[in-house]
Amino acid sequence: MFWLTAAALAGVAQAQMQMGSLSMLRFGCAQTVIDRIDPLVDPGKIPSPHVHQVVGGDAFNATMASTDISKLAKCTSCTFSEDFSNYWTAAIYYKASNGSYKRIPQMPNQQIGDSNGGLTVYYTAMGKGSSTAFKPGFRMFSGDAARRVPSGFGKNMQSCYRCFPGVNFQGNTMSPCMDPKIDSEGFPKTPCPGGIRSSVIFPLCWDGKNLDSPNHIDHVAHPESGPASFAVTTAKCPASHPVKIPQVHLEIVWDTRNFASIKEDWSADGSKQPLVLSSGDETGYGQHGDYVFGWEGDTLQRAMDNSCFGPTCPKGNLKTQTFAAANKCTVKSAVHEEYDAWVDHLPGLDNMGNMPM
Repeated sequence: MFWLTAAALAGVAQAQMQMGSLSMLRFGCAQTVIDRIDPLVDPGKIPSPHVHQVVGGDAFNATMASTDISKLAKCTSCTFSEDFSNYWTAAIYYKASNGSYKRIPQMPNQQIGDSNGGLTVYYTAMGKGSSTAFKPGFRMFSGDAARRVPSGFGKNMQSCYRCFPGVNFQGNTMSPCMDPKIDSEGFPKTPCPGGIRSSVIFPLCWDGKNLDSPNHIDHVAHPESGPASFAVTTAKCPASHPVKIPQVHLEIVWDTRNFASIKEDWSADGSKQPLVLSSGDETGYGQHGDYVFGWEGDTLQRAMDNSCFGPTCPKGNLKTQTFAAANKCTVKSAVHEEYDAWVDHLPGLDNMGNMPM
């Protein structure tokens, strides 16, 4: 299954769905806000150290209580209108040869629809009774913002970048993180004329008790056999974290089409490239994702138990909305900074990539 094309993977998923063995939601969430706050890692801090791009419910704030978020939000930027969760990642900037920076905007993912940027969310489980949906107040983190070297997970890496060689998602034929030619755990070493797709995969196992942990990681874990690849959810969980949870996977497509022609910022041997995460990471290995659960009632459990596939869930009786509605769900930035123009340093960092004293 690892090396199937995207079309073949969809065919397998549909066949398994018909047999009642797989649930895989895949849906888009438009951009809610670009801001320098982080209620998970730096709660209450305005501003937080680096810029994030955020999607989901409008309850997103610098401080989010460990409670039922669905009761606090009034709208969501996701097409499943009962998903008031929040999902966010670091932004990616382009660093020009003159030392200035420009935030690379997001664009709609393949087969998603007319979203205002944002990202694509996957929830995968092996059908009824195979996983336990998250509880109100649940939150988690995937990745390591301080990492500057490969994780050592090989094809089971939990984050990667896909460098599209041409427009319209050219070359998108293999499962996420599985293409040896255009996928990499660190930033691509060549220009990407069709855009760059980031993937962030979250752990699959939960301790069954704690809705969070001090580092937002320890209450969840990978299976006994190690990190699980995209849509592979059958591995056994360790005794310390015995409860299987849905696999959450985020995809963000960064619109590098207007930057790929600037050849002088790339070197032929790959030793120089102009991409940098908003955290100051020029390697890309520090890519990470944050998640605060906010599905209404038992909607996510119904989706995982009823072999739902793609952007709708008729068996689970889940409600959806158009992007015309989802795009309207936004929140105001808490930090008033320039996030779209060329700037002389990354917001929150000095010209050397360090937090000012």
